[in-house]
Amino acid sequence: MGKNLKGKELGKGIGQRKDGLYYARCTNKSGQRLEKCFQDLKEARNWQKEQQYRQVHPEIKSAPPKMTVNEWFDFWQTNLLTGLAPNTVRNYRERYEKNAKAILGELLLTEVKPMHCKAVFNGMTGTYAGSTIRQAYIALGSMFKAAKENGLIEKHPMDGVRFDSPIKAVDEIHFLTVSEQKAFLEIAKHSHNYAQYALILETGLRTGEVIGLTWDAIDWENHTLTVNKTMEFRHKQHEWRAGPPKTKKSYRTIPLTDTAYQILRDLYLGREYRKEAPELDKVLIYIDRRTAKQAMLHMRDLVFINYRTGMPAKNSSYDTHLYKLCDRAGIEHFCMHALRHTYATRAIESGMQPKVLQKLLGHASIKTTMDRYVHVTDDSMFQAVRQFQNAQTA
Repeated sequence: MGKNLKGKELGKGIGQRKDGLYYARCTNKSGQRLEKCFQDLKEARNWQKEQQYRQVHPEIKSAPPKMTVNEWFDFWQTNLLTGLAPNTVRNYRERYEKNAKAILGELLLTEVKPMHCKAVFNGMTGTYAGSTIRQAYIALGSMFKAAKENGLIEKHPMDGVRFDSPIKAVDEIHFLTVSEQKAFLEIAKHSHNYAQYALILETGLRTGEVIGLTWDAIDWENHTLTVNKTMEFRHKQHEWRAGPPKTKKSYRTIPLTDTAYQILRDLYLGREYRKEAPELDKVLIYIDRRTAKQAMLHMRDLVFINYRTGMPAKNSSYDTHLYKLCDRAGIEHFCMHALRHTYATRAIESGMQPKVLQKLLGHASIKTTMDRYVHVTDDSMFQAVRQFQNAQTA
């Protein structure tokens, strides 16, 4: 076990030299010892993990020493992006191809400067939402970080390039007011998707988590629901795909409200009478993010099946149906994700601590929860001050 200068153990093959640099060591299949020094401990550990991964996956080739950003992006996506949700990988590619490729693509990796990166984000400002710009910021940052860790560039070209806007601005968050929520549910209760809508309003699940929910994820005795997979319809490939939750933090077990429990219980008791298409015999294979092993989703075990087709409802069809319900309820159009925002808003308004809400929503960072939802407490400031005052004089 290597140690740092203060004597703290850093793990096998990781240590710190007297000059402050961290070293990482490992052995290849030929018995040759590999070693490299880094300014940062995290970089040393990442390098060691990558070398160990290459020993298990020898099919991964080394990147050529001189390559364009386009070439590096393709190499990075093909060989180095492991353990990420398919949606994340797809979003990285979309942001690169739509926003960065025209500016950075033909440059050599070694030619990219902060001004080039800044030009990408400047070109998005005013046209894209803050969350989309941040997505591009993360994608480029991760791509160039991997290039630096692999010795293709000496300095990260985004050093000094900052993106300080919130992940989602307040006016980008669409949630229902209490009166809108009541009006919506009154109309929705007569629709065949009422259970899905009501469940999200009681649990804050993402759409893909609802679509991929199976009976074995529900603990009837303890009144909990476990999120450990998602499912979506890929229109280009015309097929259903299962996958892991969005991040490792998205794996979670949620205590069910009485309403949520009853919704699921009623569906379970009536499952023998629902229409099921022959295609539900299919088993979807995906990689569990926590174990890096294969996992299976049996489509026959899905909780939510469309009453008419006997198949799961597609992501986009939910939004189309919601628009019709909004027209009937006389409220502004909203999408499925707005129901999750509404759940979070009601939770904060009821006094739930943001840290608890973070766990229930499966956010990877408390900053995400705070940026998106803590603003709704502004309307309750006077009430909170009065409560504080009453507590002092009681």
